[in-house]
This record gives sequence, structure tokens and C-alpha cells, in this order.
Amino acid sequence: MRQILAAESQAIANIPVTDGYEHAVNLIVEHVHRQGGKLVTSGMGKCGQIADNIATTFSSTGIPATFLHPSEAQHGDLGVLQPHDVLLLLSNSGRTSEIVALVQLAHNLYPQLPCIVITGNEQSELAGLADVCLWTGGAPEVCPLGLTPTTSTTMMTVMGDVLVVSTMLATGFSREDYAKRHHGGYLGQKARNS
Repeated sequence: MRQILAAESQAIANIPVTDGYEHAVNLIVEHVHRQGGKLVTSGMGKCGQIADNIATTFSSTGIPATFLHPSEAQHGDLGVLQPHDVLLLLSNSGRTSEIVALVQLAHNLYPQLPCIVITGNEQSELAGLADVCLWTGGAPEVCPLGLTPTTSTTMMTVMGDVLVVSTMLATGFSREDYAKRHHGGYLGQKARNS
């Protein structure tokens, strides 16, 4: 257990820190917070689950966001996109065919749509299509087969948290703002009573 924890902790510590994060946050603030668009996240498989989690966290902190399944996008769900939206796409390989196709389909609809990519392969086709590429650093999976998304999804989750928290700071999102979005449960009560 300690070996696994140490490997994942080291992978997180080694995530490259670049000005890409500032650029990504600026895109989200400008297009979503100022121009009234939304953040549209996407990914396949485990990356899709992380992308969905990132979307819900952004929504709860003042940035309207939704998850778009890349396969369903090819069957009509692409219609959720609007001109001021921002794409946030996750693919560890950077070669996921459905995600690469999603970029092309989205740009056919709205050529100006900005695209942020989180990937473990900064030399990939998907990275090349991005306005901002955030590289995980490509640490190996802790899975003994080297296949199951483990370390990669941990890093993507953390990178999503960096984007969320940085955006909260950039928009001045307050405890009162948080309370308005959380009417029930412990967090809602805590936000209102503190």
C-alpha cells in the first residue's frame, strides 16, 4: 500500500507547472464567466468519469459546466454546444478516436470554440489540436499490468482541481456564492452558517 501511495504522490508532485494553467483559466473566465458560455468537458471510459466530476465541481463553484459523452455527441448531443463555450477534453493517450473526432465536429459547428486538453501525451494528435495542452507528465500507471487507468486519472483529477480553484480565485467566488448553490446537505449548512 505504501508503495502505491508513494508512486501516486510522486506522480502528482511531478505534474509539470506551466503557464498553460493561467491561459486555461483565462479562457474559462472570459468565455464562461464574462460572456455567458459554459464549460463542456468530455472523455472516454475512466477519463470520461473524471471529466464528469470536473464539470460538476465547476458548476458548484460558479462556472456552468456539463459533461458531453463523445460517442453521444456524434448522435445529436453535439447540439449542447453554444458559441461562447469552452471545451475541456481528457485523454491519457491523446489518441482516443472519439475525442479527436469531437474536436473536429465541434469546430465544424463553431470554429472559434477554444479547446483545453489534459493528456499524458503532449506529442499526440489531440494535443496538437488544443489551444492549451496541460500535460500530466506521463507517469506510469501503478497498475501491475501498466494498463488500468490509476495514476493517470489521479493526476487528471488533481489538475482539474487546480483549474477549479484557480478559477474560483480569478472570479472572486465567495462563501455566499457557494451557499446559493448548495441548499441541502452538510456543505450547504456549513456554507450558510459560517
